[in-house]
Amino acid sequence: MKKRSLPLFRSGDIGGMAYALAGNIVNYIIIIGVLLYVFEWPEYLVFGRVIPGMSIGLMGSGIYYAWMANRLAKKEGRSDVTALPSGVSTPAMFVYLWGVIAPLNYAIDKPEDVWMVAVAATFLGGVIEALGSFVGPWLRKFLPRAALLGTVGGIALVWMANKGFYDVYADPILGMPILLIAIIGLIGGYVFPKKIPALLIAIVGGIGYAFVLGRVTPDVSGFGFTLTNPVTGINAIMTGLASISPYLAVIIPIQIYNFIETMDNVESAIAAGDRYSVREAQIADGAMTMLSAVFGGVVPNTVWLGHPGLKKGNAGSGYSWISGLILGAAGIFGAYAFVNSLMPPVIAAITFIWCSIVIIVQAFREAAPLKHGAAIVVAFIPHIADYVYTEIELTLFSQGVYEITPEVTSALLGEGVMWSGVMELKYGAILTSMLWAAITAFIIDKRLDKAGYVSLAASVLALVGFIHTPSLGLTVNPFFYGYLIMGIMCILFSALKNNFKSPDGYDYV
Repeated sequence: MKKRSLPLFRSGDIGGMAYALAGNIVNYIIIIGVLLYVFEWPEYLVFGRVIPGMSIGLMGSGIYYAWMANRLAKKEGRSDVTALPSGVSTPAMFVYLWGVIAPLNYAIDKPEDVWMVAVAATFLGGVIEALGSFVGPWLRKFLPRAALLGTVGGIALVWMANKGFYDVYADPILGMPILLIAIIGLIGGYVFPKKIPALLIAIVGGIGYAFVLGRVTPDVSGFGFTLTNPVTGINAIMTGLASISPYLAVIIPIQIYNFIETMDNVESAIAAGDRYSVREAQIADGAMTMLSAVFGGVVPNTVWLGHPGLKKGNAGSGYSWISGLILGAAGIFGAYAFVNSLMPPVIAAITFIWCSIVIIVQAFREAAPLKHGAAIVVAFIPHIADYVYTEIELTLFSQGVYEITPEVTSALLGEGVMWSGVMELKYGAILTSMLWAAITAFIIDKRLDKAGYVSLAASVLALVGFIHTPSLGLTVNPFFYGYLIMGIMCILFSALKNNFKSPDGYDYV
């Protein structure tokens, strides 16, 4: 077989670059908007550490997947191989921002310390993603997809869509017309001239509109070489790891989602004709996430959906390495600080709304079978409790109340506040969301045995403090007994239902 190398660039790589750059730049905008305007991190942390670290990881991914494509082309003697698309995992990004950084930011009044724990969480997430190459196939086979998608959809609804709409109504003259443009394209399905994406029209048009209103002033002072010393990053990771145990209940499930997402997207590439190694891609994602953390990044990488479309468009490997270099250089040399100076917070908020709608719709659309939609709805509820708890806690903090004691709880209940059970459901909300969605999906599928196994697993997680308690530790609590009884009931019903077959097709327990 004659070995062939892919050309450095071909016509279809232009479309590939547009896809990779546009998607990742939107993620940059979201991350910058949340860290600067919601969490109020200083610019030196955002533009001096987080963005360059994120850019190093993306550059590494783009170059590595281009190399994988060329290696596959030589191995199979083909010239039509398309590189895997890669970038920041948008669902995982939301979870890291709102599930790890947000509670840290509210609890610790020092962004530098929060950043240390965030990079440690990202590094550990990369390790988990790499290890997922060995356990991923089993987990994907057992966990219903609704459990994963519903959890991410709940985060998008409660934290991103809410925050986005609130910001739009805080600046209606600028925000409402731009939001309308975004929704016309996203939900209405209208196509702008030359098929320019509606979100791009909204962002660019919003920047121009804000400039006319005098809301923005271009600032080029941020240009210049900025890169975290990796020794600083490693020290931050080592320091942060000492404080990371309360967030394992967030990090582990979202990394499970992330490596399963990589598996699915690589397998779609295999189905399209490019037989990549799923395990190698998962290890590469984990390695690039760890590299990003060493240089200050706080979000994980993944293989993106979209390879079949890129292949159909005749993309090769050029789009991957060129996009990686562009994203890397832009982050390292301060281009995003300039972009941020042109973008008022409300425009970033509109990207929150856009992305959250896409994720929620995707959750219902891809929850195969469609009847698992009920499981997705159930998955939203723990995130609502998390949101209610956080808002009330911050309100109390503003009034000088820094601990929610039994007396405070009694006072809240006395005022009619919907508070019973909120605190307990808030702790480990992401894991609780995934567990209840899985239980519901298995019940819908009439697999009470599997619903029982998940309930028993939940009882163990409650026993060791992963869910419903503020810290890890072996504690026999009511939640342990509740899940244990649920598990026994489901397994017992499953064993008995075969003895009660009905002529009308129903299963009686």
